[in-house]
Amino acid sequence: MNHSLRYAPPVDLSKFAWLSVAAAVVTIGLKGGAAWLTGSVGLLSDAAESLVNLVAAIVALFALKVAIKPPDDNHPYGHSKAEYFSAAVEGVMIFVAAAFIIATSIERLLNPRMPEQLGLGLTISVAASLVNGAVAMVLLKHGRKHGSATLVADGKHLMTDVITSVAVLVGVALVAVTNQPVLDPVVALLAGANILWTGFGLIRSSVDGLMDVSLPEQTNIELFEVLDRFREPGRIEFHAVRTRQAGNRQFMEFHILVPAAWSVRRGHDMTEDVIDALIEVVPGVRVSAHLEPIEDPRSYADETDF
Repeated sequence: MNHSLRYAPPVDLSKFAWLSVAAAVVTIGLKGGAAWLTGSVGLLSDAAESLVNLVAAIVALFALKVAIKPPDDNHPYGHSKAEYFSAAVEGVMIFVAAAFIIATSIERLLNPRMPEQLGLGLTISVAASLVNGAVAMVLLKHGRKHGSATLVADGKHLMTDVITSVAVLVGVALVAVTNQPVLDPVVALLAGANILWTGFGLIRSSVDGLMDVSLPEQTNIELFEVLDRFREPGRIEFHAVRTRQAGNRQFMEFHILVPAAWSVRRGHDMTEDVIDALIEVVPGVRVSAHLEPIEDPRSYADETDF
């Protein structure tokens, strides 16, 4: 393998953040207009979440710009963890939106009022939801493809927004059919609870990333299967195997134990063959290996796998 090509350069994903910003601006206008026309607290809650989407998209844009920066003297492992700060901020913003929605809904629940021009308001909100749904699918597709925590978080947030919008639209439609204005704030309260759950999930995943969470279980299985191909009991062994995720970067480290009689060159070649095989299975994984003599008791002082 050509080692200069072992690790692909980071991909600039900021264009997707710009797409999210544009979608947020459009949906704020549409949903805000629908809420103003109808006076519906349900549609107002939907518009409030779109405002959060805009703030989150701007934060995501900043995080992606930072994450792509190359390693430097102060950050030798790069800046990829900046994405987790974006996801955490987005989670907090979701909590803020949910608090606003719940507070507004309680006030309207105590003082119900029949919304107006529901037909036009619903039509506008449907258009906004279609925009969000399309953008969410793009963000999720490319976020998973490139392992971007920021894009995945933004995509999940938008998809939650779509689900919330559908629930709100159904609720507002029921208000029009039943002529029961109390249904409007009830639906908004349910939407607020759903938004809170999404925010909790985003913050939890961000904390995992900042604390060096292991790679996904299936990825670990694939990597360990590669090591098993090279393992020869009593002659070639591996231990202290660890993996971690940092933004869109994946890391693995391990100790390889070989006969003490091997030359440095032979041990080095074996190590490089293992690393090349690992990268073939999980492209882009950054591997660190430590060579040890299998006969030396000191080689087993740190053999624990995590």
